[in-house]
Amino acid sequence: MNLLRAQNLSHSFEYKLFSDVSLTLNKHESIAIIGMSGSGKSTLLHLLSTLLKPDSGDIELFSKVVSSMKKKELTSIKRDKLGLVFQSHYLFKGFSAYENLEVSEILSRKPIKEELLTRLDIKHCIHQKVTELSGGQQQRVSIARVLTKEPKIIFADEPTGNLDKETASEVMKLFFEYCKEHDAGMILVTHDDALAHMCDKVYKLENQELVQIQ
Repeated sequence: MNLLRAQNLSHSFEYKLFSDVSLTLNKHESIAIIGMSGSGKSTLLHLLSTLLKPDSGDIELFSKVVSSMKKKELTSIKRDKLGLVFQSHYLFKGFSAYENLEVSEILSRKPIKEELLTRLDIKHCIHQKVTELSGGQQQRVSIARVLTKEPKIIFADEPTGNLDKETASEVMKLFFEYCKEHDAGMILVTHDDALAHMCDKVYKLENQELVQIQ
């Protein structure tokens, strides 16, 4: 079963961003999307993760067409099966790092894993207020919050933008291992070609088209 399938997606704002975009994400698979700033990479990710509706085309999640789903069903899928990681961490600033993870724990009914905190090197600062953490620590807490709910698809938009090269590489390895262990998949948007080519497939968005280059 495909985790995600997009067919003939088109989208415009003041001008056409892209048209006739199609891709498929399978279990255990990672896909990277690269391209110049303004090419529509983040917009495409927002369409695939159902944050936006395409002008035309269809998106299937877990073999069900998104546009035909009832609102309650789509809300349930977004809560339980989709995980979104952005360069901006969107943590609750009045909470501690651990309290941010507890929100995910309560909503998903999945326990916070000590191993995950250790792997992301945030165990020592997990009870500090978010505002007391560095940008890199906040980003790693954000990643931990997403992985705590054990999503089936990870949508990651520049998830390592606030991390140094070594930490970024470790986070990517964690994502790949997670996908293998949880029958999950990942779609990554990045400017970093080296990170992109760590993925199973690489697509480039340019001239309003999505072209597979790896």
